[in-house]
Amino acid sequence: MQWLDNITWTADGLVPVIAQEWHSNDVLMFAWMNREALALTAERGVAVYFSRSRNRLWHKGEESGHVQKVHEIRLDCDNDVVLLRVEQLGHEPGIACHTGRHSCFFQRLDGDQWVSVEPVLKDPATIYRA
Repeated sequence: MQWLDNITWTADGLVPVIAQEWHSNDVLMFAWMNREALALTAERGVAVYFSRSRNRLWHKGEESGHVQKVHEIRLDCDNDVVLLRVEQLGHEPGIACHTGRHSCFFQRLDGDQWVSVEPVLKDPATIYRA
């Protein structure tokens, strides 16, 4: 997989990844991938990320069922950021965020404070195992 060599990886072997909704162009989330995660994503057509907090691969939807079907994988002009164009699938289609929202970018700066501007579509306590 020589195409992986074209990516400028961080010192710890990661690349930042933005997941964008295929149809609406909404930015859903930001995550990280290592070589294995990106190779699996390309091979399987579903998003696989690298969890820095758990230090392991994270198959999007492994607990929640909110899988990201990958339509395109793009690389930015500096070869150091990956863009996934995805379709958010699952039990409740359209939920990408662990807070039960459509997008992880649900807070907007309003004056000098952050305000939630997107509704919770499903209570995360009913999505994730304790």
